[in-house]
Amino acid sequence: MEGKEGAMEAVTRVVAGKIKTVLSKAKFDFSDLMEIRLRACQPMILNLARGETFLTKDGQFTKNQALGYIVGVQELHETMEYISNYSLYAFEEEVKQGYITIAGGHRVGVCGRTVLSGGSVRSMKYISFLNIRIAHEVKGCADQLLPKLFGLDGQVCHTLFIAPPGAGKTTMLRDLVRQLSNRGQTIGVVDERAEIAACYQGIPQNDVGIRTDILDCCPKAEGLLFLLRSMTPQVIAVDEVGKEEDLHALRYALNCGCKLLATVHGTDLEEVKRKPVLCDMIGRGMFERYVVLAKKNGLCFVKAVYDASGRIC
Repeated sequence: MEGKEGAMEAVTRVVAGKIKTVLSKAKFDFSDLMEIRLRACQPMILNLARGETFLTKDGQFTKNQALGYIVGVQELHETMEYISNYSLYAFEEEVKQGYITIAGGHRVGVCGRTVLSGGSVRSMKYISFLNIRIAHEVKGCADQLLPKLFGLDGQVCHTLFIAPPGAGKTTMLRDLVRQLSNRGQTIGVVDERAEIAACYQGIPQNDVGIRTDILDCCPKAEGLLFLLRSMTPQVIAVDEVGKEEDLHALRYALNCGCKLLATVHGTDLEEVKRKPVLCDMIGRGMFERYVVLAKKNGLCFVKAVYDASGRIC
């Protein structure tokens, strides 16, 4: 919900001073920036819509990694202090999931040495690898798709979005939630990985509509039941289903008369049908629409829309 200048400021505010200087010297369209990769003692890498590039210390683009600006260990420590506002402990739950969400909805993936408890990740230390993933809203990307997601009764169809990583399924889901919400539907979003609404201190950084309630950083199965009990949504949206417990929660939501919007990794409907849990979901006719997304030459697009019987809509 912020402009390019505000988005760039949100990102540079949380990086070490020297890294900020290098980025400020670089000339590029912020809307093309996908990721900033920072690794201890390795060159900083920018992933742009047109591909990967390095930056020299003077902010010049280069394909020669030997000329790329090397990120120091102290700069990573400084960056983590800014990201966590000098209190990494306060972000312990997010760090356990491998990321921290910052103002603007941008997500910082973290890697380092994990601290285990009972076989599960309790925290992380010696964080030496950061991936600043830039949040990009594409308002209106669901415009042409939206009419195909209504049944003859005028109700929203239970819809599963299928796409490989980076092909825009979360972006499409987000815009669909926004449009349905602004058109009068009460929406509940289980945002387990903070990618749909990208809440920062409880406030959505992405526009998800005026009638949308967010359950942030909550497991999908538990979150579905929570929303049904507490917020009486007409539509529930979740990202990346596929576990057995997801199936039970989705089935319960169906029995409550709630419409479902969900996403899953896959290249096409046939591939998804071969996945154990999803095969059961599809076999039971849980979804009325299947939207297959793809990416070509850096652009995401709707490849096909199928009805419950597998016919193209």
